[in-house]
Amino acid sequence: QVQLVESGGELVQAGGSLRLSCAASGRIFSTYTMGWFRQAPGKEREFVAAITWSGRSTRYAEFVKGQITISKDNTKNTVYLQMNSLKPEDTAVYYCGGGYLVNSYETRPSEFRDWGQGTQVTVSA
Repeated sequence: QVQLVESGGELVQAGGSLRLSCAASGRIFSTYTMGWFRQAPGKEREFVAAITWSGRSTRYAEFVKGQITISKDNTKNTVYLQMNSLKPEDTAVYYCGGGYLVNSYETRPSEFRDWGQGTQVTVSA
């Protein structure tokens, strides 16, 4: 059983920055992938970024365009999502997901078996 706990979401003004954290615990093997997703009101959960358990490989959704960076502190088993130049359309609940992916380029939320409770990010205009 893997537990994922997100933190760091808050209200921020447009143009500001936030760093979200996701702490992972439990029995995790080296092939585990962790990702960030977001879900705005009335919309489906969408992929933002993912990182392998080693931290050596990352990938991003096309809309990220250099605005977001995913990273991992292997000593703390914690994944971070650094978001810069935030816009009101970035407002959403951000979720941390994890799983052993069949396809390393997987972006579908259904393929990530473990989820955190989510953290709210609100960007004011």
